[in-house]
Amino acid sequence: MANIVAIGNALVDREYRLTDTELQNTGLVKGNMTLASRADQQTLLDRLANMQLHPVKQASGGSAANSAYAAACLGSDTFYACRVGDDDAGQFYLADLNTAGVATSNQSIAFGGTTGSCVVLVTPDGERTMQTHLGTSAEIGRDDIDFSQLSNAQWLYFEGYLAMSATMQPALATLKDHARAHNIKIVVSFADPSVIKFAREGLDAMLAGGVAAVFCNAEEAQLYTGKHNQRDAAEALLAVAELAVVTAGAQDTIIARRVSTSGHGSDDKKIASELINVPTALVNELINTNGAGDSFAGAFLHGLARGYDLITCGKIASAVAGEVVQTFGARLPPEAYRHAMQHVLAD
Repeated sequence: MANIVAIGNALVDREYRLTDTELQNTGLVKGNMTLASRADQQTLLDRLANMQLHPVKQASGGSAANSAYAAACLGSDTFYACRVGDDDAGQFYLADLNTAGVATSNQSIAFGGTTGSCVVLVTPDGERTMQTHLGTSAEIGRDDIDFSQLSNAQWLYFEGYLAMSATMQPALATLKDHARAHNIKIVVSFADPSVIKFAREGLDAMLAGGVAAVFCNAEEAQLYTGKHNQRDAAEALLAVAELAVVTAGAQDTIIARRVSTSGHGSDDKKIASELINVPTALVNELINTNGAGDSFAGAFLHGLARGYDLITCGKIASAVAGEVVQTFGARLPPEAYRHAMQHVLAD
């Protein structure tokens, strides 16, 4: 049974390289994820083809899936719950996870459904912009989740994109209740600024009652908290999480940890915190940011599950993410994750 159970959307990525001008011609907002119908995605694909742009790579994706993949490649026992169609893309998707050591269940297969897809557009600065057609993932719910996998789990990981899913909200509430009843730690990754902009209510529901940890970048943290810098935003996130891990590209990662609370009533309770800076790994060439935050979160969670101190967790996560941004695609070969971790542990 898995130590880490992750839940999220199942998407097959089509990745393109293009200029900023070409990106502007698509009408998408740079650095954000946009949901689209199948017809709208086909319109985008046709537009890219008319610009003589073709996919550089096709691979399994999905935010929480990328995190689960990283954790599994580093040695964690990991299970991923999702919803794919009974099509070739769905078979490819699950097989790709299984090969990396991520366990899945047949409950994730929706017969007659179409597996979701994501068009990933990468500009010369390495920034990723995404348009997502969820396909059958849009209907993910309780019936797609094998609750027996939670029996030995210590960590339950949600991607923020689930906040956009109406069918997932009842299941999230049930999962949170189950986790708290069995001392399973809940972790949430914000995933993308669009989650905060367009699904704040769902994200608040996901965080309601507090969680063990949140992962996000500085833009997401500041959007969520209303603070104007990374440090203040990281500290403010301790209102909803015991641990907040906030990345900032090439800048240091800030880890905010709740130390204690003081005060007698709910209105005068204050949170004592500790802020830890973790340097970002050296990157020789920034090629692509797609999947870097996901892999960072998965590697950090692996470190937590293994009992590493927070600085070591941050260094492992930074080393893994640093490798991801130097390649085209959201994932590395399995051995590359282990090599990055071993380099940190050997220091």
